[in-house]
Amino acid sequence: MKRYTTLPAITGRQLIRLLNKKDGWQITGTCPHGVSLMKDVAGKRRVTTVQNSHESLPKGTLDAILSEKQTGLGRNGLRDLLNKYGLK
Repeated sequence: MKRYTTLPAITGRQLIRLLNKKDGWQITGTCPHGVSLMKDVAGKRRVTTVQNSHESLPKGTLDAILSEKQTGLGRNGLRDLLNKYGLK
């Protein structure tokens, strides 16, 4: 499996699949902007919405989703998930 040292271009659907299947996020529904995901982390409920598309997410959008306010993963956390599970 490929080891990522930098983040590759990732689509909304790939990110949704990775968060849902590999990081324990629950899909709570859909909205006009995409798919809503939720996860309880250290007693705090985190909620984010990811665009459900085949196009690569813009860097700013990806950074916002990975921010402490939304998923709390950060770029390093996403890279760790990609190195552990790969990108399908």
